[in-house]
Amino acid sequence: MEQLTNLDAGESVFFSRQLESIKTKVYNVLYPEYKATSLLPVDTSAGPGAETITYRSFDRVGVMKLIADYADDLPRSDVKGKEVTIRVKSLGGSFGYNLQEVRASAKAGTALSQLKANATRQSYEAKVNELAFFGDAEAGLLGLLNQPDVPAATVQTGVVSGNVTWLGASPKNTDEVLKDMNDAVRDPMTLSKGVEIPDTLLLPLDEYSYVSTTRLAAGTDTTILQFFLQNNPGVTVEWVNELADVAVLPSGGGGPANVMISYKKSADKLTLELPSLFEMLAVEARGLEFIVNAHARYAGVQVYYPLSMNIVEGI
Repeated sequence: MEQLTNLDAGESVFFSRQLESIKTKVYNVLYPEYKATSLLPVDTSAGPGAETITYRSFDRVGVMKLIADYADDLPRSDVKGKEVTIRVKSLGGSFGYNLQEVRASAKAGTALSQLKANATRQSYEAKVNELAFFGDAEAGLLGLLNQPDVPAATVQTGVVSGNVTWLGASPKNTDEVLKDMNDAVRDPMTLSKGVEIPDTLLLPLDEYSYVSTTRLAAGTDTTILQFFLQNNPGVTVEWVNELADVAVLPSGGGGPANVMISYKKSADKLTLELPSLFEMLAVEARGLEFIVNAHARYAGVQVYYPLSMNIVEGI
């Protein structure tokens, strides 16, 4: 790093070393409360220079039929495809230290505060998480909850209880809750004739807490969640704060309502597009402050096989 304006050689070296240390520590900080990047396959293959990302999907068309020995009107098979292009957007933030903070830290031999850099990284994590679930219609970015072709339906009323939601003054009974969970992962199998088999079920936190602590029936220690997992091998159930009180529902209706989502956690089915992850740029002297800008590139959640995902509203 070149010597910075208003810093002598020793202070400049100190500042450079401090920023290198801060960058290393920031990249090692994890924020588990933002779960999108752990729940969705992340794809960085487009690279930081990409302005758009294009993918192609193909489908087979055509049938065979019984024919006579000299038939000349054989049915033709073919492949049809479509091309989808999405734009990549930039995310930006910054943090800084004023001249006196740098000089005081250099004189005392103490480290510069890590908190500002951590706050900037956390802001990045929070924004990616928000966009991954809700998207941004104005920017043309898709999230899990605004996919145009993914099936979205309202949860069915319980046959016995006559209720819809799992919690509250008039909740469904445990068997009805279990049925809703089973339906959420089995409906994609039914709609796709067994092609799509979800392996992940996302619930709002309160509903997850309920099924993980409530016995399925009197006289047993088996919870609703335990029974579900025993009978749906290979399926993982996770809680997500963003699925509670969803204001704009995937079906187009108005909320708030709680939502659950099932999907196949595979990069072949869907990806969270992050062409360029969080990076800190070179320090910039601005007046009596030294600014470090942060940057990333983002392109939304892309669901390549809409029937591999299922959204159920109103649990």
